[in-house]
Amino acid sequence: MTQRRILVTSALPYANGHIHIGHLVEYIQTDIWVRFQKLRGHQCVYVCADDTHGTAIMIRARNEGRSEEEVIADMRDAHIRDFATFHVEFDNYGSTNSDENREMCGIFWESVNNAGLVTERDVDQLYDTEAETFLADRFVKGKCPECGAIDQYGDACEKCMATYAPEELLEPYSTLSGSEPVMRTAPHKFIQLEKLHPFLNEWVASGKHLEPEVANYIKGQFLSGELRDWDVTRPPKYFGFEVPGFPGHSWYVWFDAPIGYLGSTKQWCDANGENFDAWWKSANTEVHHFIGKDITYFHTLFWPGLLKTAGFNLPEKVRIHGFLTVAGEKMSKSRGTFVMASTYAKHLPPGVLRYYYASKLGSGLDDIDLNLEEFVSKVNSDLVGKVVNLASRSAKFVAESNLSETYPDDGGLFAEAAAKGEHIASLYEDCNYNAATREIMLLADKANKYVEDKEPWVLRKDPDKADELRDICTVALNLFRQIVVYLSPVLPELAKQTGELLNKPIEHWDESQTPLTGTPVSKFQHLMKRIEEKQVNAMIEDSKEDNAADAGAAADAAGSKFHAADTWKDSGDALEKEPMTDECTIDDFVKVDLRVARIIEAGHVEGANKLLQLTLSLGGGETRNVFAGIKAAYEPESLVGRLVVCVANLKPRQMKFGLSEGMVCASGGGGKEVFLLSPDEGSVPGQRVH
Repeated sequence: MTQRRILVTSALPYANGHIHIGHLVEYIQTDIWVRFQKLRGHQCVYVCADDTHGTAIMIRARNEGRSEEEVIADMRDAHIRDFATFHVEFDNYGSTNSDENREMCGIFWESVNNAGLVTERDVDQLYDTEAETFLADRFVKGKCPECGAIDQYGDACEKCMATYAPEELLEPYSTLSGSEPVMRTAPHKFIQLEKLHPFLNEWVASGKHLEPEVANYIKGQFLSGELRDWDVTRPPKYFGFEVPGFPGHSWYVWFDAPIGYLGSTKQWCDANGENFDAWWKSANTEVHHFIGKDITYFHTLFWPGLLKTAGFNLPEKVRIHGFLTVAGEKMSKSRGTFVMASTYAKHLPPGVLRYYYASKLGSGLDDIDLNLEEFVSKVNSDLVGKVVNLASRSAKFVAESNLSETYPDDGGLFAEAAAKGEHIASLYEDCNYNAATREIMLLADKANKYVEDKEPWVLRKDPDKADELRDICTVALNLFRQIVVYLSPVLPELAKQTGELLNKPIEHWDESQTPLTGTPVSKFQHLMKRIEEKQVNAMIEDSKEDNAADAGAAADAAGSKFHAADTWKDSGDALEKEPMTDECTIDDFVKVDLRVARIIEAGHVEGANKLLQLTLSLGGGETRNVFAGIKAAYEPESLVGRLVVCVANLKPRQMKFGLSEGMVCASGGGGKEVFLLSPDEGSVPGQRVH
């Protein structure tokens, strides 16, 4: 196999906040890919850095009475600790505030100026009069001008993926103070992306660098029209590098942040005696970026344009992933599902989260969901019940002994699994980790069946069968080790433990092709414990406490974001998830006849997974038969006698279970989160709801 030279990056985490489990999706995904490449024998270097510049850092430092450098140094240490806890291993972790990055920014700036891409003009920009600073677009929120989604940032909408200028937001507010920003004028420098349009058309359309759905999106949303100029400087006050020849003004964070990939690489090259140009100006080097789908635009248009102009390597591939949801919903501070990496690590093993994410991650942009019940079940079933079980049921019978001198007959199991090696490798290469883990678990199933059929725990009772027992354990431990080789990019700690158990470190993918024989077996130590539901519950409760404290501070800082009477500081998560529909007139509203009704019968519906059948009384013998999708939330017997609100004039609908003659009103997202609306005491069936 020809050795490849690969440079890998993840998006730079911002230095104003700690790492949470949503962030970890990207860094774990990237680390798995890097470890896989290194295991295959390729020269693969993984660089990252803290994204340190901007208004938020400046304001935080001011509030804490510290310098910006002190703030970002502390946060860098915290980020490095969190990443190390989850076995995310960088070859270099730098900072965009480094001398190397300043040097690289100067090279890019000179290149775009020499290419005639820079222009200057006055800009009317939002200004926070309380914080006394112009607002970067990530510090303005409001309604998306395209789809109306609330609480969207000032550069792009997470709901419809539209991009826009912050002044285009509806009902904007500053995230620094909560106040409504005002417009002020200042000169800015722009890069004219339209001049790079022909090159970007060709790069996106090549079919090589982006997944087809991403390329089609970029072509349809941006390249089909004129590309807007990119604002790349900020006026005072702003924490960043001053722009040469533009006194007092700094490069915007989105100019120097991706350049941080090169700054971090240079730092690594200088420390390791490597030639920087060999990594960023050589056709023999592949550059792979891993990013979230929310920053697609920057990495597929603006960034390739800068690299092309400055004469650096273009990305071989931009690998884009979706977001993390928990139980099918956006991470929530109030529900405790907005979990910091450090909080998770207090309660649960970091390695098992790596495995769970891998079992969900494909090569596309789909969001992945952390279902906590499934998480416990999958970890216990796959890792403890299938993988580690192979070692625990065999290693102790040959502990402090040796494996058989020749590999025993195993019915072809090792050879069959070895033949799967290249297919599994191709799945890792494509970031199709969920398919890779499925293939590996199928091998674990077959290996476990072998152990169950051979029953080494029975053979150990017969001294005359000691050789047979050793042969069986030799097969079981080799099948275990082979599976761990395949899983080692996901579970590096288990790979290390396996190397210690069998006195042979796992160092190359090809070790899955040849069994171990004659090597000593160390005394068996527990490799992994089952996860208990109480550990997950404790993590959630811990997160709720952490987030409640954060929410109080955030509410104070937000000021006018909340109404003065809103002492409960309701989060707005539900409204954000399901924005209000278009306005209706009073004439529209009165067409819907809402009535108080009493549930007089309730029962299960045979063959229906979600429905309950309700008989509603409107009084005076007037009834409605209703099928309601509330089975997961309510037991039928608990509903009888309850007052509800129903849509009494809904056109009857024939269902396969019978005729549905109305609808009961409820709130919530569905499933177990359904909450029937009930009128106050004193209401009677038949009364109209106005």
